[in-house]
Amino acid sequence: MKAEREHAIGVFDSGIGGLTVVRALMDRLPFENLIYFGDTARVPYGIKSVETIQSFSAQIADYLMARQVKLLVVACNTMAAVASEVIKARVNVPVLDVIDAGARAAVAVSDRHAIGVIGTPTTINSNAYARSIQALRPDVRVYSQACPLFVPLVEEGWLDHEVTRLTAREYMKPVFVENIDTLVLGCTHYPLLKPLLQDVVGSSVRLVDSALTVAEQAAGLLQAMDLANPQRSQPSYRYVVTDIPLRFQALGSRFLGRDMPAVEMARFT
Repeated sequence: MKAEREHAIGVFDSGIGGLTVVRALMDRLPFENLIYFGDTARVPYGIKSVETIQSFSAQIADYLMARQVKLLVVACNTMAAVASEVIKARVNVPVLDVIDAGARAAVAVSDRHAIGVIGTPTTINSNAYARSIQALRPDVRVYSQACPLFVPLVEEGWLDHEVTRLTAREYMKPVFVENIDTLVLGCTHYPLLKPLLQDVVGSSVRLVDSALTVAEQAAGLLQAMDLANPQRSQPSYRYVVTDIPLRFQALGSRFLGRDMPAVEMARFT
């Protein structure tokens, strides 16, 4: 069991956005070893079929399991929406995902039971957040809004740009009408926009960051299962991708909030 406690947490995403989850895990669990897998060669997943996404997710889960991870975190909302159950059936370690974590946190903090969800068109069209929220509390009203421009704006680094602010105001107009008290950031890119989004929606609306909530879930689960790493030395962080775009390390540093180290390459045949 001691050796198992020292095994890494495996985190995976279709690209780079899941690094916000890695950042949250680093902050909440500073002694845990981490392996991040970003399928940068095959991103975006949102335009692919459910079967293809499930197949890719299974490949990545197998890759991480071969590296003896003790916990899997599905950091991609698209993967979580369509492949979580496939992954859980395939592995023998606990699996957490950002949609379940975000839904639980939103239900816990919403006073008026009126919750907004913003995400990519694929995530919103899957209705996965609404289903998860209403499975936990059927009387909650959920209002979803696709925000397709946020991802390119974040990757451009326009985190507090007037264009981003105006875009956010336009996207939030139909959600404001519903008098929500909680807003779920249903994309791993969106935590970088938190200050701007909080300013746009106002202090009366609580923002739910799925990266933070899944990190909190991971901490609780490791304690409950006696899997927390007892070591207090510098942890090991590994980053594995299927392709290295020219901007990957620069973007990675922005998402991590620290320098992005060298990354490893993995190839699927």
